[in-house]
Amino acid sequence: MQFIKINIILFITILFLQGCSEKKEVTNTSRAIWTKEKANEWYSKQGWLVGANFIPSTAINQLEMWQAETFDTLTINKELGWAASLGMNTVRVYLQDQLYEQDSIGLYKRINTFLNIADRHHIKPILVIFDSCWDPFPKLGKQREPIPFKHNSGWVQSPGQIALKDSTTHPRLEAYVKGVIAKFSTDKRILAWDIWNEPDNMTGPSYEKVEIANKVDLVIPLMKKAFIWARAVNPSQPLTSAIWVGDWSTHAKMKPIEKMQIEQSDIITFHNYDSPAEFEKRIKLLQRYGRPILCTEYMARPNGSTFAGFLPVAKKYNVGMFNWGFVNGKTQTIFPWDSWIKNYTTEPPLWFHDIFRKDGTPYKQDEVDLIRSLTSKTNLVNQH
Repeated sequence: MQFIKINIILFITILFLQGCSEKKEVTNTSRAIWTKEKANEWYSKQGWLVGANFIPSTAINQLEMWQAETFDTLTINKELGWAASLGMNTVRVYLQDQLYEQDSIGLYKRINTFLNIADRHHIKPILVIFDSCWDPFPKLGKQREPIPFKHNSGWVQSPGQIALKDSTTHPRLEAYVKGVIAKFSTDKRILAWDIWNEPDNMTGPSYEKVEIANKVDLVIPLMKKAFIWARAVNPSQPLTSAIWVGDWSTHAKMKPIEKMQIEQSDIITFHNYDSPAEFEKRIKLLQRYGRPILCTEYMARPNGSTFAGFLPVAKKYNVGMFNWGFVNGKTQTIFPWDSWIKNYTTEPPLWFHDIFRKDGTPYKQDEVDLIRSLTSKTNLVNQH
């Protein structure tokens, strides 16, 4: 009997040690932040990246884009075809954490369908994991109708405020980050993963009355975890998070959250809706990091942020470009940010964002011609 007990104990010990070994092997799959050399080698294979932040015109937000009942492949295919007609070879697309909790298998299938459609048009998306902009209270199910004449009246944050304030939700968020990125970690149809969009955005006049004062303090540790979770599944694509406002003249002058974004990213991404001169200044400041640079948001016509002003500068410095807005639809981003404090009753005299009307006609033919002329000889990425 004693012999049997010893054998049982020995057997359990062996199983335990094997389990520890297996756990160690899983942990060891976590990859390091890319070296400058690796990042630049990756970028050298991409060609000049030009695209848009994309959501189909029939969706008001990320939930409506991706939920099974409103996943509109016909519109996605049509509108990505228009992007390809401009020579665009990439788009930036937002996910939302509640989608994973609702139906992870269904979400995987719809992401795969989207990637197949994009691939047919020779477009490689950046997928955005989290986002601090607009409505802090996302809800699954049927989404509300747009508020007339209001910019992004239904866009939602991820994670929402309730989840952000409750650290017990972190395992759920970890499952989302690891699950989605692991599922597509070697997928060549994906360009990159954007871990958190504008993490310190306090939503301005749109939702400032319901935002929490310590939002950034809650975001910083969660964003650090999100980068760690993402690297833990060893993605073959680069990770990033774009800085968007502040003093970038030296690394020391950057805010703690900006330093983290830069230090955790494989490639440098940033946003700029200012003048062409300021845009070029920002590029030169970011060159000190010696990594590929992508501008993942720009183009607000009344601000002076235009295709004509920005794209030639970007091409000169080989900076990838993603304008905000594509087709005038339910997000209503032809209206400016100040539509949250000013009343608009008709189409603005100058569109804020977007390139096409819903029927596919360009808002400004000269813009479309310019984009095509600049991409015609450089759109070599993703050719099969």
